[in-house]
Amino acid sequence: MAAKQKRKLEDLSLDEFLLTAADSAGESGSEEEAPKKSGPKKKKDLKSSAASIDAKKKGKASKHKEQLSNLKSKDPEFYKFLQDNDQTLLNFDDTDSSEDEDEKKYHTLPSALEEAGSEDEGGDGDGQKASKKAKNKDEAIKITDKMVEEWRAALKKEPSPRLFRDVTQAFKAAVATTKGEGAGQCRYKVADSSVFNALVLFCIKDIYVALQRILSLKPERDQKKLVLPSSSSRWQKNQLDIKMYLSGVVQLLSCLTEATVISAVLQHANQLVPYYLCLPKQCRHLVKQLIKQWSTGEETSRVLAFLALNKICRQKPDSYLNPILKQMYISYVQNCKFTSPNMLPMINFMQRTLTEMYALDTQATYQHAFIYIRQLAIHLRNAMTMKKKETFQSVYNWQFIHCLYLWCRALSTLHPSDVLQPLIYPLCQVILGTIKLVPTARFYPLRMHCCRALTLLSSSTNTFVPVLPFLLEIFQQVDFNKKPGRMSKKPINFAVILKLNKVNLMEKAYKDGMIDQLYDLILEYFHTQAGSIGFPELALPTVIQLKAFLKECKVGNYAKPVRQLLEKVQENSSYITGRRQKAAFGVADAAAVASWEKQVQQEGTPLSRYYAQWKKLREKEIQLEISGKERMEDLDLPEIKRKKVQEKKVEDKKEFKDLFESDSDSDGDDTGLKVRGKKSGGASDDEDGASDDEDDAREDLSDLSEGGDVEGGDSDHDAPQPLSSSALIKLAEGDEDVVEDLQLSDDD
Repeated sequence: MAAKQKRKLEDLSLDEFLLTAADSAGESGSEEEAPKKSGPKKKKDLKSSAASIDAKKKGKASKHKEQLSNLKSKDPEFYKFLQDNDQTLLNFDDTDSSEDEDEKKYHTLPSALEEAGSEDEGGDGDGQKASKKAKNKDEAIKITDKMVEEWRAALKKEPSPRLFRDVTQAFKAAVATTKGEGAGQCRYKVADSSVFNALVLFCIKDIYVALQRILSLKPERDQKKLVLPSSSSRWQKNQLDIKMYLSGVVQLLSCLTEATVISAVLQHANQLVPYYLCLPKQCRHLVKQLIKQWSTGEETSRVLAFLALNKICRQKPDSYLNPILKQMYISYVQNCKFTSPNMLPMINFMQRTLTEMYALDTQATYQHAFIYIRQLAIHLRNAMTMKKKETFQSVYNWQFIHCLYLWCRALSTLHPSDVLQPLIYPLCQVILGTIKLVPTARFYPLRMHCCRALTLLSSSTNTFVPVLPFLLEIFQQVDFNKKPGRMSKKPINFAVILKLNKVNLMEKAYKDGMIDQLYDLILEYFHTQAGSIGFPELALPTVIQLKAFLKECKVGNYAKPVRQLLEKVQENSSYITGRRQKAAFGVADAAAVASWEKQVQQEGTPLSRYYAQWKKLREKEIQLEISGKERMEDLDLPEIKRKKVQEKKVEDKKEFKDLFESDSDSDGDDTGLKVRGKKSGGASDDEDGASDDEDDAREDLSDLSEGGDVEGGDSDHDAPQPLSSSALIKLAEGDEDVVEDLQLSDDD
C-alpha cells in the first residue's frame, strides 16, 4: 500500500498542493486522526517533495482544479482523507489564477526591510507622514551660536530637566567631534569651531550651577560636610543625562592638548567630583585621566589634577584610596625614568604630592611602602648575588634612585608615626647597600644622591645614620693634587647624572664639582646634628680626616673651602663642649638631654647660623648657573687668540714705557698668565685663572668665615681654567673686561 501511495503522489507532481495539504493537515491535527497505513507515509513524502519547492514554478489554479478531480478516481482513500479534514482545499476557487494573487495568498520574504509605520498600519497618507517623520529624525539638528545663547539664558533663568537633556545631547555631539567621530545617535551636530568653543565654554561655566538648582542642592561652601547629589529626590529622574554629561567631560579631557583649556576643564571636573562619586564607572574613568595629567601635564594642570584626586580620596577613602595610591606610584616611576634640569621640578612635585596622599591613611601607606621597599630590596639582592650588568642596571638607574628619594621623603614627612617607624631601618639598609654595590669613582654622583636622601631621613626622624664615612672616603680615593688631563667646556651638573664616563674623570670640572659636592653634603649633615649633645664626638673623625687632606693638598682652590668647613665644624664643637660643661644632668637622663638639645636648637649654634647664610648664597649661585647654561646653550663662543693679546701688551709697553721699567721679565714670559702673588710653599691658590668677577659667589661664601684667605695670601695661576658660568654670561654679552682679564697660554 505504501509503494502504491508513493506512485500515486508522484503522478500528481503538485508540490504546492502537497505543501498546502501538509499545512492544512498539521493545523487540524490530521497526522493523529489519519488512517494508520497512509498518514505516516504521506508525511514522509510531503517532506521530501517540500525540499524542491523553491526550484519549481508555481502552477495555475485551473490545473490544480483538474488534478484534484483526478485524485478522486486515482486515490479515493486519500481523497476521503481530504474531505474529512479540509473541505476548503477541495473547493478550490477557479478565479485565483494569477501569480500575483498567489504571492498575496502565500507570504514571500521582502527584498528589503521596511521602516515601522508602513502602509499596512494605515492608509497611504499616514504611511507617507510616518516615513517623513522617520527621515527627519535621522537628520541631526545643526547647533548655532544663537541656540547656545538661548540655552544659556534659559538655564540661568529657570533650569529644567528637559533643557538640561538638550544641552547634554549637544555637548555629547561636540565631544564626539574631538576624536573625529560623527554625532552618532545625538540629536545635534557641531560643524563650526566657534560653536564648539562657545558650547564647551557655556557648559564649563554654567552647567554645575544649573545642576545644583535642578537637584535642589546647596552650594558646597554653605555645607559643613559634602552632600552627594544622589541624596536628592530628583536624582533618579536626571541620572541618565548626568551620566552622559560626566562621560563627555572625561572624553573631552582625554582629547585636549592646549594647557589653558585642560586647566579649565580640570577646574570644572573638580566641581563635579560629588557627581562622579555617585557613579563609580565614570569616577574610575575620571581618575585615570586625572593621574595622567598629574604625572605628565603642565604645572597648573598637575596641581588641579592633584586637588581633584585628593578630594576623591578624602570623601571615599575605602573605595578609591588604595587604587589611586597604586596608580599614582606607578605613574611616578614611569615618568622619572629620565632626569634633566627641566624635569627635576616636576619630579619633586610628584614626590611632595604623593607624600601628601600617603598622609591620608598611614595604615594603607604602610602596606604600600612595605611592598615597594621590599621590591627595591629584592632588586638590590639580585644585583649583589648575580653580579651581572643587567642586574646592576636594575639598581643603578634613575627610577630606583627616585623611589628611594620618595620613601625617604614620605617617612620623613609623616614622622612621628608608630605605624611607619619600623620601615626606617630597612630603607636605610637598602640605600647603604646601593652605595656599596659598585663603590667606584664613576658612580660618585649616585653616592651623592644616596647620601643626600639618608641625610634627609636621618634629620627628620631623629635616627643616626652613618653618612660621613662614605663622603670622607672620597678624599682618600681621589688625587686632588694631580693635574687634570684635559680642560672642560662647562661644569658637571651632579644633580642630573648618576655616573661619570672616563673622559669626565680626566677633566678639571670633575674635581671642582667633587669639592663643591663634598662641601655641601658635609655641611648639610653637620647642620642636622649641630644641636646634638654628642656633636664633638660625631665630628672628631671628620676633623681628623679634613686636617689630613689639608696637609697633603697643594691646590689652594681645593684647600680653601675644606679649611673653611673645618673651621666651622671646630667652632661648633667648641660651642657644644662649653654648653655641656655647664649642664647639671647626666648622660643617662634622656629627658634632660632631649630638653637640652631642644633649647640649643632654638637658640642656634655657630654652624646653624652659618648654614642659613650659606644656603641663601648657594641658591643664588645655582640660579646663576642655570640661567647661564640656558643662555649659552646654543651660542658659539668667539675664539680667543693668544697672538692679539701679546701684540696689544707690547703696544701698551711702548706707549707707557716708564710704567714698565721696574717690571721683571717673568711678567712677559711665554706663560701669558697674570701673577697675583705666590705662597711661600709654592702651592697655587687658584688654578682657575679667572678674574674676581668669576668667583663672586665663592668669595661671598669665604667672607662668612673668620679665617678669610689661605695662609700666604694670593697665589699664582699655575694652570689655566675655562671660564665660569658668570664669566661666560659676560662674554656672551660682549663684556671685554672678562676677555682682557683672562689670558690663555699657548698650551691651551
